[in-house]
Amino acid sequence: MPSKWTKKEELLKRMELMSLYAKQNKSIGEIAKILDVGESTVYDRLIRLKIPVDRQNKKRCNNIRSDIVIPKIFSNNLAEFVGILLGDGHLTPFQVSVTLGKKDEYIDHVVSLMNSLFKVKPKIIYTKDGHAVIYLGSVKLVRWFLEMGLVFNKVKCQVDFPNWIFSHKDYMRRALKGFFDTDGSVYRLRYGIQFSYCNKSKSLLVSARSMLIKLGFFPSKINNNKNIYLTRRSDLLRYYNEIGFGNRKHKKRFLKFLNGCVV
Repeated sequence: MPSKWTKKEELLKRMELMSLYAKQNKSIGEIAKILDVGESTVYDRLIRLKIPVDRQNKKRCNNIRSDIVIPKIFSNNLAEFVGILLGDGHLTPFQVSVTLGKKDEYIDHVVSLMNSLFKVKPKIIYTKDGHAVIYLGSVKLVRWFLEMGLVFNKVKCQVDFPNWIFSHKDYMRRALKGFFDTDGSVYRLRYGIQFSYCNKSKSLLVSARSMLIKLGFFPSKINNNKNIYLTRRSDLLRYYNEIGFGNRKHKKRFLKFLNGCVV
């Protein structure tokens, strides 16, 4: 049987749980880890302190949160983030996430971009194999991206870039940057270097190729329904100077290959 608390102890524990459960929107499991107790203990304390254990009474029930700011206008940063989402991003009914594999040097860039767009620093979790998942839980944000044209299953629905991306060359550049940073690769060939875009959504590749052409590049035709390439020396240098890399791994590989061979 739990020991009897003094009035002061009871007040402090109630304030602690109210802050964690109601104000900070922590789950019972998260609170258990913070307090280093079992989940059943947390539940018992909520009942004992007469704190309603009802998700509907929580301030940010179902991830409808008030701290996230939805951008009111389109921007270069938003175009880049859309490119990232179309590459390594994922939408669920409650969450927007980006899974970066082991691209450690790119994590800070994505976190900073999301923070600048939505005015909230996203959370990061690591899978058992070391992959980083950067995410924001928000039904409102998910619905906003769905209305923009993004989807839950990118391959099944053959998702495409939103129409507004094509309205400005800077938007196209930044969308391509985000897309390449996540779904692109830099290869060293026998006589040069090659950039490759790889994605299972053919509509994305068609649009990426179209944008590259509109920006004055000379991409290959779509290969095996999943790849397009840039190989011309002028294209690679223009890409580096005009679009650039947010993913430093790509930048370092390109500069290393550029300094080590004739493109």
